[in-house]
Amino acid sequence: MLLVLAEELHFGRAAGRLYISQPALSRQIRRLEELMGVALLERSTRRVELTAAGEALLPRVRAVVEATDRLREAVRERSRTLTGRVVLGCYVTALPVLTALGERLREHHPGLELDLREVDFVEQTDALFDGRVDAVLAYAPMPPGIQTLPLATERQVVCLWEGHPLAGRPSVSYGELAGLPVVGSSPRVARVWRDFWAADPRPDGAPVGYTAHRATTFEAGISAVAQGLGVRFVSASCRALFPRPGIAYVDVSDAPPCTAVLAWSSARRDTPEVAVLRRAVGGMVGVGGTDPNPHWWHTGHTESKGD
Repeated sequence: MLLVLAEELHFGRAAGRLYISQPALSRQIRRLEELMGVALLERSTRRVELTAAGEALLPRVRAVVEATDRLREAVRERSRTLTGRVVLGCYVTALPVLTALGERLREHHPGLELDLREVDFVEQTDALFDGRVDAVLAYAPMPPGIQTLPLATERQVVCLWEGHPLAGRPSVSYGELAGLPVVGSSPRVARVWRDFWAADPRPDGAPVGYTAHRATTFEAGISAVAQGLGVRFVSASCRALFPRPGIAYVDVSDAPPCTAVLAWSSARRDTPEVAVLRRAVGGMVGVGGTDPNPHWWHTGHTESKGD
């Protein structure tokens, strides 16, 4: 802040470089002067100049900034040479993005081992909170206390048993699915997640009925559908990843899109393991798509705060 002002000798230009307002910069400089107990700047309507105290302080400020830069670079270098193990949970281990993520980690962190752990719908959040995994690849939404980076957005589809009259349709609406019981998720699954994937509530407020069977894994859910017990909403990529005899995937025309994410506990955001995964995922653009019409975006500045 003081260095920029010393270079510009103009509050407006300095504030612009610092991406803050001019009044905010003035207040910060005054607080610094109050803290130091001396005037650092001489101000007039036309110009800004450093006082003798400001000139004397400037080399020390510059030394602190340079030391901070060296420390930051040392941290970056440490992250580039990170060794050890990163534990990544996933309930859909067939996601193509896993291959791309593994390749990226091997390229940038050859000494780092990626340990993949299969988790169910309950464990995808519980294992984050208790530290069994560093992060998970899952589908949003996540409950409070978990942060995410988006990987891809896809359409939702409904999984129907093959003999149902709607199974041969190219698409259906929520209204046409009204009255069909949903193979929901276990009550132990985070409420925000299980409600989203049951489309509960429906846009028109229609009540959602559930089967007696409640799933904790993807396979258990679609197996119940194949038995004709009910329907289940899943991502469109499941068409390619999980073709099964006895079931059909049909587009839901009025369903909101769903988003695949990297998720981690907010409390562990800055651990080396989570940080390296966040950076790796943040640099992945348009990889691993299986939806015929996926929408990909860079994820470097789109962290979702789950708390």
